[in-house]
Amino acid sequence: MPERNEKDMLTIVKADSGEQSRFIHALKKRAQQTDKDVSAVVAQIIENVRAHGDQAVREYTEKFDGVAPEKTEVSSQEIAALTKSCAPAFLQALEKAAGNIRSFHQRQVQQSWLTAENDGVLMGQRVRGLARVGIYVPGGTAAYPSSVLMNAIPAKIAGVQEIIMVTPPGKDGKPNPDIMAAAQIAGVDRVFMMGGAQAVAALAFGTQTVPKVDKIVGPGNIYVATAKKLLYGIVDIDMIAGPSEILIIADQNANPEFLAADLMSQAEHDVLASAILLTDSPVLAQQVQDALASQIQKLSRADIILQSLRDYGAIILCKNIDQAVELANELAPEHLEVCTENPMEYIGRLDNAGSVFLGAYAPEPLGDYYAGPNHVLPTSGTARFFSPLSVDSFIKKSSFIYYTAAALQKGSADIVALANAEGLTAHANSIKVRLEK
Repeated sequence: MPERNEKDMLTIVKADSGEQSRFIHALKKRAQQTDKDVSAVVAQIIENVRAHGDQAVREYTEKFDGVAPEKTEVSSQEIAALTKSCAPAFLQALEKAAGNIRSFHQRQVQQSWLTAENDGVLMGQRVRGLARVGIYVPGGTAAYPSSVLMNAIPAKIAGVQEIIMVTPPGKDGKPNPDIMAAAQIAGVDRVFMMGGAQAVAALAFGTQTVPKVDKIVGPGNIYVATAKKLLYGIVDIDMIAGPSEILIIADQNANPEFLAADLMSQAEHDVLASAILLTDSPVLAQQVQDALASQIQKLSRADIILQSLRDYGAIILCKNIDQAVELANELAPEHLEVCTENPMEYIGRLDNAGSVFLGAYAPEPLGDYYAGPNHVLPTSGTARFFSPLSVDSFIKKSSFIYYTAAALQKGSADIVALANAEGLTAHANSIKVRLEK
């Protein structure tokens, strides 16, 4: 990597250079790393919970959280009481955000359909929600009520019959009131105080008290993420989430103060988070460096931000904005901001991004909390082929076929020919026996 001035928090590299190639290689490598020791520990936890259910969950809760509640399930009365204890302004904000999220996701609903042909053939597709879904919600210092809304509301709209939420108890053995308020507003059906890989395993296998689910969604630490990965196939999962990331495309008209603030808004998540600015303006690049140095002084997670920016952040100087768009598609970021004079002109060309934020007044936190689109997004370049969490994530589809005798007769020769070509004579026979009647 090229040298950086001591006061500069981001490395500046030129597009199409060796420095850019090395930076992108390091960026991709950090997302591909797996911890074999963590996998071994999680595999043991999963097997213990599968074999011993609630007893194993309780033992791990005491070990990792310091205290195991006498009663793991939080009653609806307790949830209601905890919700009332929250600040009115916070509850009002949750309600408004939930309304925006519902409004956006209602537009994603798919309908079952049926088509009828002239020869009596009926074909169609049946769409319905999953029977039961589990939502993992971090607790303690990493309590995110916004994630409850983003995971539960689309599931409700999809028609999921029952939503089970698990979240670690606090140090006092009690649930986080903000999380409980979000659960009530989002329509979560049951809540259990348990966290970590043991909670994920409990959802996957079911225990004496926790119902078995069909899918597990929601963020968590490396143990939670590893448990979801190991249990995929026993249950469905939303995705394997990597470190958070933001990429900003900006021209000379962009406000450097805004850009600096948005880069740090993601860098504060984790020392492995990535924050990248693509611009064709060297002047803007230096202005952003100065703004970063000024603003970080006022932020509570400055140490995390600084390490994240220095290890996995960069300003990449492009020849023009068209080159920046091409590079954005290559990187396929989780969050992509377009801070250019006319951001709408690029939307049809930005093919690989989890969520796109257009203009100076659509910062990434707007999507995290309030606007309506989901904030559960593909990371680590997987936006090339994965989509954000949506109503589609909580449905399943079945096709159905009805043929009359005459319609089967009409297609029989073709079906038999295809079956024989594949050497599957029993397939062909299944058609032939019907023609002999």
